[in-house]
Amino acid sequence: MSIKRDKWLQYRILRRASALAGRLPKTRLLKKNALSKMLLQHPSVVLKPRNGRYGRDIVFIERNGANAYRIQNEQNAATLRDTEKLLQWLRKTHKGRGYIVQRRLQLAQIKRKPFDIRIMTQRKKGSSSPWKVTGSYAKVAAQGYLVTNVASRTIPVLEALKLARIGDRRLLVKAERIALLAAKRLGERYPKLRQVGFDIGIDRKCRVWIIEGNYQPDLRPFRRLKDSSMHRRILWYKKH
Repeated sequence: MSIKRDKWLQYRILRRASALAGRLPKTRLLKKNALSKMLLQHPSVVLKPRNGRYGRDIVFIERNGANAYRIQNEQNAATLRDTEKLLQWLRKTHKGRGYIVQRRLQLAQIKRKPFDIRIMTQRKKGSSSPWKVTGSYAKVAAQGYLVTNVASRTIPVLEALKLARIGDRRLLVKAERIALLAAKRLGERYPKLRQVGFDIGIDRKCRVWIIEGNYQPDLRPFRRLKDSSMHRRILWYKKH
C-alpha cells in the first residue's frame, strides 16, 4: 500500500488505536459546520492543509468577542466577523486545498515562546523489525510566530524541559513510548514504512500529545546538535 501524506487519514488511523485516541487533539475535516462547532467548543483552533509540509499555510483562529475571529498566518494577523467570511478568505487564498481543523494546544513555553518535540522513530528493513527511537530535539518557535516550524533554535529535549520547568527525563521517556506506539500503528497500515518523525506537544499541564507524524522528516536539525550520535544512528537505520 502506498504511503499517503494526508493528515486527516493519519489522524483516523491513529485514532482507531485505543491507547492513542486520547493523545490526539480533536480534529475534523474543514467544513463550515465543523469550524463553527469547533470554535464554540474551543477558544482557539488551527487550520492545516491535509497534505501540508514544513508548517506552511497553517492558520490560527481565536475567538475575539461574541462574533469576531482573530486570524494569524505566520506573522500576518486580521480580524473577521463570521465563519462564512473566514471560509471565503480560505478558498480565495488557498484555492480549494483540503484542510483539517484541530483544537489548538496550549504548548509549554520557553521565555514565552511555544516549543514542541521532534521524536524520530525508525525500523530496519522488513515489516517485522521493531520500531526504535533514534533521535529527538526540541523546536522553539521564533519571535512572533505560533508554529515551531519557524524555529528560533533547536535544543536537546532535556534542556527544553528544564528551561520550561515542566519535567525531566521521565516525561521524555513517556513521550518516546507514545511515539513508538504511534509508529507501530502506522507501520501496521503501511508495511513498507521505515521512518516517522513525530511532532510531539507537551501542554502546560505536562500532558503529552501527538501533533502529527512526518514520513519524510527533515534530518538537518540533527546535524546541528552538539551530540552527533543521533544523526549517525538515523543514517545507519536508513541504510539497514
